[in-house]
Amino acid sequence: MYRIKKVLNHNAVIGIGGQDNREYLIMGKGIGFGKKVAERIEIRPADTVYSLKESTERGSAEKLVNSIEPVYLEIANEILDEAEKVFQKIDRSVLFPMADHIEYAVKRIKNKEQISNPLRDDIRVLFHMEYKVAQKIQPILKERMGIEIEDDEIGYVALHVHTAINDEKISQAMQMAQAVRECISLVEKEVGKPIDIMSLSYNRLMNHVRNMVARAMSKEQLKLNMNDYMSIKFPKAFETARYICEQVGRSLKCTLSDVEIGYLAMHIERVACDELENKE
Repeated sequence: MYRIKKVLNHNAVIGIGGQDNREYLIMGKGIGFGKKVAERIEIRPADTVYSLKESTERGSAEKLVNSIEPVYLEIANEILDEAEKVFQKIDRSVLFPMADHIEYAVKRIKNKEQISNPLRDDIRVLFHMEYKVAQKIQPILKERMGIEIEDDEIGYVALHVHTAINDEKISQAMQMAQAVRECISLVEKEVGKPIDIMSLSYNRLMNHVRNMVARAMSKEQLKLNMNDYMSIKFPKAFETARYICEQVGRSLKCTLSDVEIGYLAMHIERVACDELENKE
């Protein structure tokens, strides 16, 4: 049982829990319709309850819920519903920073401000399923507000979805995408041409770098050392991999394990071979 503190709109209210006396955002179809302050309500199976005690990178949930227009809380909630269908278990506390981002995105679109996301294609490949979930925002904004949202903005929404299924912050997800982009750019420089993002070699390299960066962040180390073999068999790829690991380490402000060099060299050699075959 909850006691209504504030009605946001027909589909959202702020309520006070009967057992802990804490504030919650309660969302559900028609839950606020005709309701008054101090009225008591029961939670229905389809309703969603969010604690306002959460702290986010954009501020406390309590402050955000009072500064964000309710429609954007509803839209973010719908995106999280889609994420839950795909990933089952998610952290719904990202509702508040996601809604805040969507509100600012709509304002930018209305003001005709051009937004660039240089990591868009990398995010689309790196967080493929998250990006597909984020794309659900397109028909929602079109139907409700007549707003056309671009792919660059969807890339940022995908990062919020990613944080809902992983125990990391938006800044960490962006850091990973940036490190992957830097690594891919260095490999492209070595092979002398852009790598097709739809190619198998690109996806293999992308997935490897993603895991490599994740290991660096969690201080996990690979057990099998391939460095001696790769340094002799493919010395150019090995030196390229060494340089890339040093550069990515600087970007992440950490030291990548030397063992990573041999594995990265193997993927660089595969990409180089594929590119040579394509030229022929």
